[in-house]
Amino acid sequence: METVSPTLINLIIFVLAIYVGYHVVWTVTPALHTPLMAVTNAISAIIIIGAMLAAGMTETTLGRSMGVLAVALAAVNVFGGFLVTRRMLEMFKKKDKKAVSTKEGA
Repeated sequence: METVSPTLINLIIFVLAIYVGYHVVWTVTPALHTPLMAVTNAISAIIIIGAMLAAGMTETTLGRSMGVLAVALAAVNVFGGFLVTRRMLEMFKKKDKKAVSTKEGA
């Protein structure tokens, strides 16, 4: 029995991750997007660790390239997620009321 190429295994994992990620994101109702943003940032951080492990365990150039690409895309996702979360949290802050200026007439 032949052994399966590590690159093929990594490609299968990559395709399955895309499939599962697509269905997880598109089945969430819009009302839950804001509370789940922090959780998705944590999941993306776990994806970075998995991508580093996958890239480190492969012996081919294609496998390493795909692993490096996965790490880069997940890092962009984490960074963007934190920016979006920060912007959403700023929307919930109470704004200071501006002092109403009155004109003094003669």
